[in-house]
Amino acid sequence: MTTRASLQLPDAAGAVLQYNAGHGDPPAFDPRLASLAPSRTRVAYSAVHVVSNPLAAVSDPTVDVAIDWDETMAYRHHLWSLGLSVAEAMDTAQRGMGLDWAASQALIRRSLADARAIGAVDRIACGAGTDHLKPGPGVTIADVKRAYDEQCAYVEGEGGRVILMASRALAACARGPEDYASVYDHVFSQIRQPVILHWLGDMFDPALAGYWGSSDIPAAMDSCVAVINANRAKIDGIKLSLLDDAWEIHLRDRLPASVRMYTGDDFNYPKLIAGDENRHSDALLGIFDAIAPAAAAALAALDAGDHARYDAIFEPTVPLARHIFRAPTRSYKTGIVFLSYVNGRQKHFRMIGGQESARSIIHLAELFRLADRAGLLVDVDDACARFRPVLELAGVPQS
Repeated sequence: MTTRASLQLPDAAGAVLQYNAGHGDPPAFDPRLASLAPSRTRVAYSAVHVVSNPLAAVSDPTVDVAIDWDETMAYRHHLWSLGLSVAEAMDTAQRGMGLDWAASQALIRRSLADARAIGAVDRIACGAGTDHLKPGPGVTIADVKRAYDEQCAYVEGEGGRVILMASRALAACARGPEDYASVYDHVFSQIRQPVILHWLGDMFDPALAGYWGSSDIPAAMDSCVAVINANRAKIDGIKLSLLDDAWEIHLRDRLPASVRMYTGDDFNYPKLIAGDENRHSDALLGIFDAIAPAAAAALAALDAGDHARYDAIFEPTVPLARHIFRAPTRSYKTGIVFLSYVNGRQKHFRMIGGQESARSIIHLAELFRLADRAGLLVDVDDACARFRPVLELAGVPQS
């Protein structure tokens, strides 16, 4: 029998089968959660996506950046209402994959203004990098320093805290760890308040391979730790995105006590945030965009010392996260925006540069099933109604 909460979904082999949503065990949290205080025991940033404007009159939608500012800002307010902090203009916002520096400036300016208006300016940090500097054979270390200076000055000039993003230009022109030390020492000498350093692995961005001057992770970590130790007063923490919990714990244990580890591990975040007998990780995660109500509820359980509830909330989200961030990992933004769309947080499933096509309909069908099992569909009937036209457009007829 077909119901409003039924869909015809393709499986991994391409066979189309009826799927009845909303029939699993009740989730350990309320997916309609709309208000919660910030965590007392963890700092939790959600890297956040932007909502494109498909109705803008642009000459080339694969190049020109058009943003729906109302829905983009509304999603940030949704995260703030759940007690989460916002990591703005990061790779989740398609930085380096459609969102250029000019659009990033507008995004940073608007988000900081909204944060100030609601008293949340201490719960936002903004990405500053060198993405307006195109890597090439003529780019020098001095060019990289000037590029970082420009973007950091813009963020701080708008009253924001800096997340110091990894630089493609630096990865391309650096000849060894000493060039990384030179660049970062210079940047830290210029900034006014402690920054969050970002080490983004090449699974997220192949252009960042060999970051910190080596493709050998232990050697790269030695270089990274040396930079942190030399500049610890200017560093709030480091976000590590290598999708390997063992490496994160290894680096975490080497950090000065004053420097936070912000997990960027979208595969192993429950374990890393919970921590061990030595230290825990705080969070700066793209997956928190997709699982915001679950993340907020899990952190509240951790605050209360209820580790069983923390595990019960987070455990079903991990298969979803691993699916969204599966290789090619850089395409994870498509899954983030898809969940925002099916949960009614935006009117359409379109992205800057046509990136909605970066994942197959089979991938999206499995994502939908996993979100349902994790209790992350706010309104099952509405989510099915929103997914149907996407399926039909992909050639999967709905009865």
